[in-house]
Amino acid sequence: QVQLVESGGGLVQAGDSLRLSCAASGRTFSTYAMGWFRQAPGKEREFVAAISRSGSSTSYADSVKGRFIISRDNGKNTLYLQMNSLKPEDTAVYYCAATGTPLQTTVVVRTPYRYWGQGTQVTVSS
Repeated sequence: QVQLVESGGGLVQAGDSLRLSCAASGRTFSTYAMGWFRQAPGKEREFVAAISRSGSSTSYADSVKGRFIISRDNGKNTLYLQMNSLKPEDTAVYYCAATGTPLQTTVVVRTPYRYWGQGTQVTVSS
């Protein structure tokens, strides 16, 4: 039903910015709450940011609040994560995810997310 493909990862220096994109296929993209998660080596996959189906509400992990911005363009079936002031601790594989449900809410835990991308590597050098 839904396929997600992340892009935009890469190697950057601390303080730089990077924009991740997640292209989604599926006719009901605009009805899904979406989110970004990341997983660093040796650590659990953690919540980064979430956005409601309409884009009217967003949620962020404390570690990225004020630096990252999640957005979506439902007309293009694309989810974005603008990452500013990157830090070495932001280094991780970043995954986009879709809940697959029509709930008008942000979702900040992994369990409700039904669809996941393959991930894109973000590496921030110090």
